[in-house]
Amino acid sequence: MKTLVIAEKPDMGRNIAAAIEPKAANKRTHLEGETYIITWAIGHLIGLAEPDHYDDKYKKWNLGDLPIIPDHFKLIPNPRTKDQLKVIADLAKQCDRLINACDAGREGQHIFSLIQRHLRLKQPVQRLWISDLTPETIRRGFAELRDGSEFENLTLAARARSEADWLVGMNGSRAFTTRHNVLLSVGRVQTPVLALLYDRQIQIEAFSSQKFYEVEAFFAQEGSTYRGLWQGDRLTDPKKAEELAAKVQGKPGTIASYDVKETKEYPFKLYDLTLLQREANAKLGFSAKKTLDLAQALYEKHKVISYPRTNSNYVTEQNIPEMHRALDMLKGTSYETFAQGANKSFVHRNNKSVCNPARVEDHHAILPTHKKASGLSPDEQKIYDLVVRRFLSHFYPAAQYKVHTVMTEVEKESFKTSIKQLLDLGWKIIYADQGKDKAKSKSKDKEKEEDDGEEETTGPFSLNAAEPVTCTEANAKEKETQPPKAYTEGTLLKAMESAGKQVEDEELRDAMKESGLGTPATRAATIERLKQVGYIEMQGKKITVTQKGRTAIELIRGAGVELLTSPEMTGHWERRLNEISKGLASDEAFMEKVKQFATLIVEKVRGQARAEKSAFGDPDAPKSGGRRGSRARGAGAAKAGADGATGARQRRTRSAAGAAEPAVAAAARPGPAGEGAAEAGGAGSRTRAASSGGAAGAEAGGTIAACPRPGCGGRIFMGRKGYGCSHYKAGCKFVIWKSSFGKTLTDSMVRTLIEKGKTSVLKLRNKEGTPYEARIVLKDPETGGLGLEFSNSRG
Repeated sequence: MKTLVIAEKPDMGRNIAAAIEPKAANKRTHLEGETYIITWAIGHLIGLAEPDHYDDKYKKWNLGDLPIIPDHFKLIPNPRTKDQLKVIADLAKQCDRLINACDAGREGQHIFSLIQRHLRLKQPVQRLWISDLTPETIRRGFAELRDGSEFENLTLAARARSEADWLVGMNGSRAFTTRHNVLLSVGRVQTPVLALLYDRQIQIEAFSSQKFYEVEAFFAQEGSTYRGLWQGDRLTDPKKAEELAAKVQGKPGTIASYDVKETKEYPFKLYDLTLLQREANAKLGFSAKKTLDLAQALYEKHKVISYPRTNSNYVTEQNIPEMHRALDMLKGTSYETFAQGANKSFVHRNNKSVCNPARVEDHHAILPTHKKASGLSPDEQKIYDLVVRRFLSHFYPAAQYKVHTVMTEVEKESFKTSIKQLLDLGWKIIYADQGKDKAKSKSKDKEKEEDDGEEETTGPFSLNAAEPVTCTEANAKEKETQPPKAYTEGTLLKAMESAGKQVEDEELRDAMKESGLGTPATRAATIERLKQVGYIEMQGKKITVTQKGRTAIELIRGAGVELLTSPEMTGHWERRLNEISKGLASDEAFMEKVKQFATLIVEKVRGQARAEKSAFGDPDAPKSGGRRGSRARGAGAAKAGADGATGARQRRTRSAAGAAEPAVAAAARPGPAGEGAAEAGGAGSRTRAASSGGAAGAEAGGTIAACPRPGCGGRIFMGRKGYGCSHYKAGCKFVIWKSSFGKTLTDSMVRTLIEKGKTSVLKLRNKEGTPYEARIVLKDPETGGLGLEFSNSRG
């Protein structure tokens, strides 16, 4: 009997047939040769059944019927591709062996596993595990087929991920939708991602820019000129800044210290999918989905890059000869000049920035194959260009610089200068024809509001530390503190990779890849999902959260299931799934935890007050209940059919309550530097905790606690004069003034007031200055009105 090969898509099946059975007969739904029959899935042929396949009562969404926790998950064929599933079933009867040739990853493993389970296929299975679709790689893969049992743990992890997403998405979406009578999509990954966007938007809206001043001076010594920045506490008084500039201008100075050291900058890491998506967004403005689709076409259709859905930036020793071969191929292309100047000796097994087998799991970094590219669309060419240039850069030496650090003193005032003198472009020659390389090495994508004084020069620079200098010019420059930057798809992908943690250290970021939000293969789909359900919209490259998205997060947090919005928790889940795939954790224990969590969600939502319709910013939002289109389908969340709400309409039709009352708006405005905000050397007056409550506040993106006003669901954050609610634009009037009863309240006091209803005993003073002891109590959760509870007489 023959062997049945099941690929993930038709194109992949045809590529495999061309490599191993070139004379195979084309039967439209499959190709048949002497040894192999090659057929294919068309993506997911099988999915998890919806609730009404367990009980007809689930056809209507009813909070009383939740939670839905099947004892055994039923599988159901996709009606649009059921004919192809029947083809596979019929072909399997003619074969005594199966080869799983679906994508080499968790999702590809899941697609094959569902087919195998649903059709009850009992034949022994072998696994084709390859990283590109060139004929040579396919033939080598078939010569090195692996036993299917090696991937049992990966299958268990894929199944656990799918069923966990069903439980959380189905129960969460139905619970919140039926409670609030508005279609609300909830998901294990999408909800924490939305929370990241929400928290950043609240920080931006709460930010109040503060002016400060920098003093720069220009110095001259024997033909050399250079610029320095004054060193001292941040200046907020323009008069002091002007006086300081006038004090040093035209005066002689000395070089207090002069340090010169040579440094090297090495090429950036090879691309994994997330890094490629981030840079394509930053440089080309491509969405994450567009980049993934283009990369997939370069891999499947053109076969000019390796498997793109990888999370590794490294290769193994076996890939080194392939890289050398790909370099030779580039010599006959438009990259000939760079390929001719490349040196193969830089890419070897001991170069740990390239070859690091410990950092390669399923797939190595994205590489060009040895096939010459032709017939690429303009956008495909742009993605291919990113991959090829990054690849070529590793065959060049490090860029070399001489860094000059100078401390100059004039009139007892110190000025710092840092000059980066280019000695050798090295690998950066690859990007010289594009102007300055946009991949920022120094700033690591961090936006800086302050000038660090570093300047780059290609010419010679030197000073004599023993000789005097003259301050030829000095100026006071007005600047402003900057709010946090709104997320773009590129920066959001970076945050998802590290589960929301702001991690700049590359080694630590690598370690966190196993506990990020989603996987490289699913992150683009998560962002697209948030757009589809009307939670976010694009304003140029910036992502903004719609009123519906804001309310969804506030309701989830207000219900007491903040874990559902926690990037860290979802990151832990992703790490556990990774451990299951390695046989280091139990899928059964994981699923038991998920079932408990799904039950908790329903219990919490059941006790929540219904939100006002106006809070969602969409008066035409469809109602829940009998609409079959609103039932959840597949992984992640209930899709809620055609949601009907567009982001633009949501933005136009915010709460009917209109603007918040003046007192609330005043409290919500952030205070100046010094009023609870970090000042000197900080990033300005961002909304941040001013006391020991800082850590807890930071957990919710700079907020203090949940708003205690019944049914609000907002978050309390520190403003200029008080603590207001993030939902103040929708009419929430809750505010606690910072200065109350002669006491300046701290974050921890306010949190205790909100959560416990009263503070501990405080030492207060009356208007006459007489001290007394009392507790401050929250008398009115609707408005934030306070009172006193005396522990003794007021003396």
